[in-house]
Amino acid sequence: MPPGKVLQPVLKMKVDELFLCWLSEAGTQAMLRDCLRRVTMPARTEAGAADPGPPGPPLAAAAPACKPALFDSLGAPGPAPASQALPLGAAASPRTGPPVRPTRRSAGPRVVPTKKEEPLPPATSQNIPTFYFPRGRPKDTVNIDAVITKIERTFAQFPHERATMEDMGRVAKACGCPLYWKGPLFCCAGGERTGAVSVHKFVAMWRKVLQSCHDDAAKFVHLLMSPGANYLVQEDFVPFLQDVVNTHPGLAFLKEASEFHSRYITTVTQRIFYSVNRSWSGRITCAELRRSTFLQNVALLEEEADINQLTEYFSYEHFYVIYCKFWELDTDHDLLIDSQDLARHNDHAISSRMIERIFSGAVTRGRKVQKEGKISYADFVWFLISEEDKKTPTSIEYWFRCMDLDGDGALSMFELEYFYEEQCRRLDSMAIEALPFEDCLCQMLDLVKPQSEGKITLRDLKRCKLANVFFDTFFNIEKYLDHEQKEQVSLLRESDSEGPELSDWEKYAAEEYDILVAEEAAGEPWEDGYEAEPSPVDQKLGSLRSPLAQRPFFEAPSTLGTVDLYEYACEDDLPPS
Repeated sequence: MPPGKVLQPVLKMKVDELFLCWLSEAGTQAMLRDCLRRVTMPARTEAGAADPGPPGPPLAAAAPACKPALFDSLGAPGPAPASQALPLGAAASPRTGPPVRPTRRSAGPRVVPTKKEEPLPPATSQNIPTFYFPRGRPKDTVNIDAVITKIERTFAQFPHERATMEDMGRVAKACGCPLYWKGPLFCCAGGERTGAVSVHKFVAMWRKVLQSCHDDAAKFVHLLMSPGANYLVQEDFVPFLQDVVNTHPGLAFLKEASEFHSRYITTVTQRIFYSVNRSWSGRITCAELRRSTFLQNVALLEEEADINQLTEYFSYEHFYVIYCKFWELDTDHDLLIDSQDLARHNDHAISSRMIERIFSGAVTRGRKVQKEGKISYADFVWFLISEEDKKTPTSIEYWFRCMDLDGDGALSMFELEYFYEEQCRRLDSMAIEALPFEDCLCQMLDLVKPQSEGKITLRDLKRCKLANVFFDTFFNIEKYLDHEQKEQVSLLRESDSEGPELSDWEKYAAEEYDILVAEEAAGEPWEDGYEAEPSPVDQKLGSLRSPLAQRPFFEAPSTLGTVDLYEYACEDDLPPS
């Protein structure tokens, strides 16, 4: 028997058989027809129930039909004899007392259907206005035919009314979209397969988008998503970001170094999911895209020629810093690092217990972490941004997941003591007297001010303006000592400062980038006192003399030249770009 199929009892089969046999009897069918007639005629039923006189012949004749047929000793229905057609005490018997009582007994079942006399009007639910618009609120001002006409005039300027990828910028503007939507528009219309898009196919595609998607977020998701989905995964951003790499003037120097396109695309993709995918589901929905600033940054790509000014997602300087830090730790350059490699970050500043939690899978995707004990470059992007800026909602969630050992959604005093024990041992090894845990705990509770006694929740830490001080106290020895040298008043003054101040991550990336450029300008050796040989990228881009492409860490072994970082970006392997 196939799994999931319930075995039917033999007794139930027998009961069903007897029921069908009883239902097929002529007397049973006559009884049901008569009951149905009475249900559909409530006025007559009420009149019969209120009649104080003896029932007339038609009513007396109908009474036997309401009595179920008698069953034999085996439970099967049998024909009802004429002598047993009326029940004892029926209205036709002259010895049953006053006529009102038997009339009520026989008319009793007829009063039950009166509940259906006043049904609720089905139109009441239509009075509630529509309030949920997953694809945006429809706009009456949009003239779809006018937009289509403008698109057709644009296609008329192309040979055979077919647009190539180079022509899609003009088509995007005709659609009323930002310039860098051209890649998604081209792919959604099938241009990636054929190399060009006909006007008829594009118009059919865009008309469907305009009819079903009513804001930019819904349109962007529709253009990038896979067929049958209503969300975006990491692979969906690859064609869009590849077009940015190929055509943005701020990345022109990278055009010849195609082997590093995937590194930059992976970095930007992870930063997008880091900021936009607040649910940690690995799927960006229209609602999440609306709440983020991503589409505004995509629009700025057209206006800003310097890609480094777009620090939220697209900055090449930020990618340069992240990749440098990863390359320093990845000694064998297999694009994976283990716990010992990660422990060397920032001169072993992070405790070993926290390193173990990172590699436990609490904040990483896929099964390769548990299987091989390593994390990919994509996971390192999340780690580095969270480590250098512990004030953002995502970073607070990142470290909270790591410290929540039992996954109950709250940090207990035991969990705090577990991480603080290693901090005390490290301070002792540095000949620094550590605060007892009880004193440290009092300080942290005064800092966070949790709503529930004895535990700290994620909401408590997000309300606290000094979450970075809290986390550094328990697993980052270097930053903990830095905080100890500052007064909390000065820390609060820094956090309360008004104006568009740079975030901790932006400050860190700017400082590290200046250091890397200064090292390059001074001609300092890269590692171990040995001057590195020029890499193939240095030789190809030597004429550009850009510090962004001159560092020897760009040189990779020839066997790894085709390695794609998307293979490690998520659980499922991504196709090569």
